[in-house]
Amino acid sequence: MTFFVALILGLLLVILGLTTSWPWWAWPAAGALLLLTAILTQRQLAPRPVPVPGEFLAHPDLPLPETQRQEYRISHVALPSCVRDYDFSFSATVQWRVLDVSSDAPVINPAGLAVDAVLERARAVTVHQPPHRSSLAQHQLDGALGTMCTDATGRVTVMAYSVELSLPEHDRERLSRLSDVRKDEDVWEHERNYERNKRTYLGDDVLKDTGSAVVWWLSRNDEEIEGAVERIGMLAQLSAAARNEPVAPLFEHLAYPRETPAPDNGGRESATGPEASGAGPAEPAPESPFSTDTLLSWFGVAPDDPDRDLFATRLADVARAHGKKHAEETLLKSSTVTEPLVDDGEYQ
Repeated sequence: MTFFVALILGLLLVILGLTTSWPWWAWPAAGALLLLTAILTQRQLAPRPVPVPGEFLAHPDLPLPETQRQEYRISHVALPSCVRDYDFSFSATVQWRVLDVSSDAPVINPAGLAVDAVLERARAVTVHQPPHRSSLAQHQLDGALGTMCTDATGRVTVMAYSVELSLPEHDRERLSRLSDVRKDEDVWEHERNYERNKRTYLGDDVLKDTGSAVVWWLSRNDEEIEGAVERIGMLAQLSAAARNEPVAPLFEHLAYPRETPAPDNGGRESATGPEASGAGPAEPAPESPFSTDTLLSWFGVAPDDPDRDLFATRLADVARAHGKKHAEETLLKSSTVTEPLVDDGEYQ
């Protein structure tokens, strides 16, 4: 910087002296002025000496060392879940930093304190998680253990990363089987409730009496009014059988043929029989108190149906299971199969 200042000032003095035609004695004076200017510039720009060097100071300006954090890997530590006897397997890398304390503080094992603090924080999360939710619990642990927190002693700050949480394979298979069983049990319970509700609906509502049975049949066949009238007798028998009661007197003439006396009337002929109408003495009553052909036709079984005998025999089995001996004998007589197909024990 001194050299450039002297050079520029010298060029200015030369240009000024040549243009103004200085006398000869002015040139030495200009040279002396140029030399004095260079000396003053050099002194002004020279660095000032430091009284005490930096290396001899009591606290030299050195960079502070970065705090060292220590790590320790823990693997396959059992942590409880919300279900007894189903424990998670926990693994993670524990990182801690020792805090500054007074000189008279007791000596500690920072690794032990750090691991204990991490396990306590992890246990507080897993104890509320179901065992089959290990993946969800692992992500929750990542968040819960991802912050440096002071332990209970106040001597270290701890965090954990690379968290792994799993359930042993045999426990996973056992839980899967239990889940399948519970699902099957729920389905079975719903099916049983459906069947129970259906029986209650039929017994307490549809077949509560003959009128309810007729209305139910009409609701399903609202355009077959004549068919409903033809089936009143059968519906009366069905409603009476559902309640284990005889047919109501109001519907006896529809439930049984006119020439057939009603059952359980003490040997007396029906009021609607031939004698009541003045047609002469009654003919011997047939063995069947109802028309088997009409009953089978109501079920949609035609006289020439190849399964007619088998169907009648199965109805006889149902009658026998409910203690209707007379109905069983009548149905068996209308079939070529004279032996029951099943035992009473099978219905029970």
